[in-house]
Amino acid sequence: MAADKQILFRKLPAVDQLLANPVIEKALVSHPKGLVLKAINLVLDGFRADIREGSIVEPGPEFEAESVSLRVLERLELISMPSLRNVINATGVVVHTNLGRSILPEKALERFNSIAGGYSNLEYDLDNGTRGSRYVHVEEILKELTSAEAAMVVNNNAAAVLIALETLAKDREVVVSRGQLVEIGGSFRIPDVMRKSGAKMVEVGATNKTHLKDYEEVIGPQTALLLKVHTSNFQVVGFTEEVPMPELVKLGERHGIPVMEDLGSGCLVDLSNFGLIKEPTVQESLALGADLVTFSGDKLLGGPQAGIILGRRDLVQAIRRNQLNRALRIDKLTLVALEETLRLYRDQRLAMKEIPTLAMICHSYDSLREKADRLHKLVSNTKSNNFSIELIDGSSKVGGGALPLQELKSRILCLIPGKLSSQQMEFWFRAYAPPLITRLERDRVVFDVRTIQEREFEIVARAIKDLAVAESLEGRM
Repeated sequence: MAADKQILFRKLPAVDQLLANPVIEKALVSHPKGLVLKAINLVLDGFRADIREGSIVEPGPEFEAESVSLRVLERLELISMPSLRNVINATGVVVHTNLGRSILPEKALERFNSIAGGYSNLEYDLDNGTRGSRYVHVEEILKELTSAEAAMVVNNNAAAVLIALETLAKDREVVVSRGQLVEIGGSFRIPDVMRKSGAKMVEVGATNKTHLKDYEEVIGPQTALLLKVHTSNFQVVGFTEEVPMPELVKLGERHGIPVMEDLGSGCLVDLSNFGLIKEPTVQESLALGADLVTFSGDKLLGGPQAGIILGRRDLVQAIRRNQLNRALRIDKLTLVALEETLRLYRDQRLAMKEIPTLAMICHSYDSLREKADRLHKLVSNTKSNNFSIELIDGSSKVGGGALPLQELKSRILCLIPGKLSSQQMEFWFRAYAPPLITRLERDRVVFDVRTIQEREFEIVARAIKDLAVAESLEGRM
């Protein structure tokens, strides 16, 4: 048996033979030789693995140089693709963490080319001709929008919490309610980041109830900070109680201890005005007396990934002087995207229209029904034994750890399994170019139009039509 396998190994075309094949020679014109060799070796290694495992027991047409060369070409196309690619989000989850969270506004995209493709005044003071600070590009507008005394930005909210705690409470105590010890995506936990900062966590209260006296009883000479964490990604309901921000602020003032609130998602618009569950705004937190507020730039704000720190001037300046700041700072592309997003908030009506995250979250059901009808019209003549098509009502999610109890009524297009199972169809769409990320619900493949962009409708329709005529998907699963 071993000898038979050695014969099969020898039957495989040699690398030099494949390089001389016209198909591969043509590929060498547009691809680096090293990448072509990598594709050849990957294909040959695949054959060898099949021989060793007994999947191939005799040489067939697939061993011919022409056939192997075509496989090499397919593999070459695959490994030549960028790793980071556009996908179509048909899941209905607006702030989808795995799919890049918020889509940036067009205003931000328009400025990318000029800033990324040329030099800029990132850290140059044009008025004085001296070195400047990169934070000035967003600090003034953040102060304008929130009435904060000072502002700075780091690369994400976890970093914002980390540097704030490390600056203000290293080797000292931070008091926090047990009911607010959250974990967000990527296993980021408040207790863990607190340990990394060097601060000592003091838990008070119970999971569902924390009273003012719980904070008062633990305050001592080593208490550096009172921390309030907004539980944006879960809700404790029923027999619950937490200390309102004004009471916590008064307690902090009596003892000379600053109060910090980690809002997590953070938003600048009161979403309850648009029929959604109330989410505390950044402005409200500051108005209630929080000395420091941290939140994300890429969730409900609808901008790029960033960690925004607002609050008392002396506290923000101390954080800015922390040497850790250099390791956590944001780059020019993040700054330009954040600045352009923030500029839209000067006119709330404009922000709701032009910031994709806000627009998608607040889409009316009637507008979604119209979108779904347009998509359905593009595929309504599609007849296939592989699946059938149906339009139904459904629900979307905000995502990004925000508004976990909020159900957004939506309209969705479903593919009901026929010859193909829902799992086979979901895989097929995920392997499409560009990939379509759907969701499975009640053994159906769901396309939620809330998160499908208008420019993507033709692609979605083409993918559904291609699947309609697809034959067996054996070997693609």
